[in-house]
Amino acid sequence: MTITTIGLDADDTLWHNETIFRLTHARFVDLLAEHGDRDLIEARLAATEQRNLRLYGYGVKGFTLSMIETAMELTGGEAPPAVVREILAAGREMLSHPVETLPGVDEALAALAERHRLVLITKGDLMDQERKLAASGLGDLFAAVEIVSEKHAHTYDRVFNRHGTGPAEAVMVGNSMKSDVLPALAAGAWAVHIPYVVTWAHELADAPENDPRFAALERIDELPDWIGELPVQA
Repeated sequence: MTITTIGLDADDTLWHNETIFRLTHARFVDLLAEHGDRDLIEARLAATEQRNLRLYGYGVKGFTLSMIETAMELTGGEAPPAVVREILAAGREMLSHPVETLPGVDEALAALAERHRLVLITKGDLMDQERKLAASGLGDLFAAVEIVSEKHAHTYDRVFNRHGTGPAEAVMVGNSMKSDVLPALAAGAWAVHIPYVVTWAHELADAPENDPRFAALERIDELPDWIGELPVQA
């Protein structure tokens, strides 16, 4: 066994993302405060987001539409124009928010790229993810970029066969057990979970038990050493 390809998630693995969504969530709750308490508004927005994922996919644009839809529901279809304008402004600000890479990312990826083929595998809006990758300064380190609508086992099988030597010689790295770890393992790849300070409820799942191809690391700068210590077979 030898590792030829490393897949990396983007949001909350390479750069901050969920904290920006959380700030906008709080802004939305304050905006609709007279139409319900915090728990009610948060629950309604979460339900709307979940319902709309199959239509809008992941990312800021779908989230903005879900905020507008939730505002209309909470106001009985009579959301004031000022509220809608504020929601649209919040969405635009998210789409232009500066990209801040997480500690250790630049050094870890530079070290990994010397020996492995790096593939960015991320969900989200195409234009926004391309913008964030360009702004991150990491683009030249990746041999390929795959922006997908969802991450299933067949997604990783396809990507690692297209850009590498198959899942058995690939590692997937990310902050989501549900999207980055479990389906990658199901495809036959190795998987590394690196937690972010907060995780979207939709991405929560239990860690796999007793799977020798799974590892949980605290920081991404631990990744090069972990991969370097994997057993190599001729």
